[in-house]
Amino acid sequence: MAAHFGRRLRKGAATTAVAAAAVAALSASQAPDATAGAPGRQTAAGSSSAPDVSAAPDDSATGNSPYYTALPPLHSPSPAPATGAPATRGPSEAGIPATVLDAYKKAEAELRDSKPGCNLPWQLLAAIGKVESGQARGGQVDAEGTTYSPILGPVLDGNGFAHIGDTDHGAYDGDSRYDRAVGPMQFIPSTWNWAGRDGNGDGKKDPNNIYDAALAAGHYLCRNDWDMSTGAGLRSAILSYNNSQDYLNTVLSWMEYYRKGTHSIPDGTGTLPSGRSDDTPGAGPGPSPSGPSTPPGTHRPSRPSKPAKPGKPAEPGGGSTTPPAKPTPPSKPAPPHTTPPTPTDTVDHLEDADPGDLTAMAGHAFARKTEARAETKDGKPVAKVRIRFTITGDTDAVFTGGEKVATVVTDATGTAVAPQLQAGEKTGDFTVRALVAGRTITALDYKATVTPRAADTVVRTGDTPLTCVPGGEFADQVEVKATYKGAVADKVAATAILIKADDDPTENDKGPYFKDADGKPVRTLKDLRTDAKGLLKLPKLYADDTTGTFLLRITTTGGATLTVELKVAAADDTTADDTTADPSPSPAA
Repeated sequence: MAAHFGRRLRKGAATTAVAAAAVAALSASQAPDATAGAPGRQTAAGSSSAPDVSAAPDDSATGNSPYYTALPPLHSPSPAPATGAPATRGPSEAGIPATVLDAYKKAEAELRDSKPGCNLPWQLLAAIGKVESGQARGGQVDAEGTTYSPILGPVLDGNGFAHIGDTDHGAYDGDSRYDRAVGPMQFIPSTWNWAGRDGNGDGKKDPNNIYDAALAAGHYLCRNDWDMSTGAGLRSAILSYNNSQDYLNTVLSWMEYYRKGTHSIPDGTGTLPSGRSDDTPGAGPGPSPSGPSTPPGTHRPSRPSKPAKPGKPAEPGGGSTTPPAKPTPPSKPAPPHTTPPTPTDTVDHLEDADPGDLTAMAGHAFARKTEARAETKDGKPVAKVRIRFTITGDTDAVFTGGEKVATVVTDATGTAVAPQLQAGEKTGDFTVRALVAGRTITALDYKATVTPRAADTVVRTGDTPLTCVPGGEFADQVEVKATYKGAVADKVAATAILIKADDDPTENDKGPYFKDADGKPVRTLKDLRTDAKGLLKLPKLYADDTTGTFLLRITTTGGATLTVELKVAAADDTTADDTTADPSPSPAA
């Protein structure tokens, strides 16, 4: 009881002192571009990307599950000592288990390379890990970073928490009826399915591994090109993780605390924070880092009231008695309170807002974007609805920013336009699937195709005649340049064949030839590819004893063809002869 009272007192007083101070400090130091937005929030000047507080729970990393509410101490931790200086330990709250701390720093380093514009600090991951799971239950992880036992949040069955039906058949959370947040960073299975990463290089994406979970959390926070060095970007990212203003304040407080100094402690020696967001009657749902399906403090049975002691009714003065009042007839029950439907509730189906071909060449951007329009049952557009676009299938295509998932809010016409698709090197078909976040309605699938890199023109880079004597080698190598619609055609596949005739493209068995690795004659070269400048330089050519004019044909993917003449002729060995010299008359004697 004392601990519970202390937590509530801290939430009232300490939140004002610590969280408000952290928010103010971060606003001043990180967000010069931030302007006042809705109460308790800030948005970038001129931006409309402020988080929507009515976002569906499954549109966040955690499903808005419970979290730890304890705030850092009011005094700052000791800063990390300089190299060679004796270590000075700060408060226990400043210590982070060694493996957990290593995972946060490695995730920061990876994102510094893959998404430098995000500017993700490891202290943000540490702050989220603190409130989500108490740093993996105080560092209860093995040498590979996997928790000794799964960290599961409460059952998201709508009973005091969000309602999220099973999406993983129990693969991650062991529950085939409802979803539960999983692991040290508390991902719900539907989010982990696309956001999961392999952070420790073991070939698996395990939400209960701190390296995998920390890297996934970093990519999740950076997915919308948010810049963590700005106040607007930082707040949008944190609120997308768990859409709660209290959650935002708590994470910011711990982030600022860790920035002032922290230290590594042995794995397993950390302690769980006190207080939970689901520990106070009437508190909203929040993440539960571990424990049973229903964490302590949730759904407490109300205590029965004590029966009144029997006694006589009091008699008023004057000796008279007041007759008992007639019972008041029961009033009619008030009509039940009905919550007006949200825009998301009114969506009946999705329509393709821009039908057409969705094709791109490998390595190029798709010219057309996927557009989905949310409509009611009678076909009216619905604005302010979150549409989630997901790339599925065997493909390396991504949206702008390198992600395979993008969530876009519909505009006044009910239309959501996904970010531009960027084709990878893998060719073939894949699918872009559009879903309404927070609703279970039929998905809208777009078929997309990646075609091989191609060229429509190929020309020689020089015009020197290619000649050789029988049994010799050509002095010049053949070099060509490929283009597509006037632009450089890089990495385009090509073949080179010495053919019999212009109208007979079969391989010639005599005349010029290339050499293989063993020095044997080869007259067909496959698997050639242009370089980054669209150039292709063939190996040296040699001649046998056959003289004449021969043809080399170069063909690229896309149908570009070039035929080059090769001449093999004997050297001119005719020399001047005295008998054939021009007899000029001798001068007169």
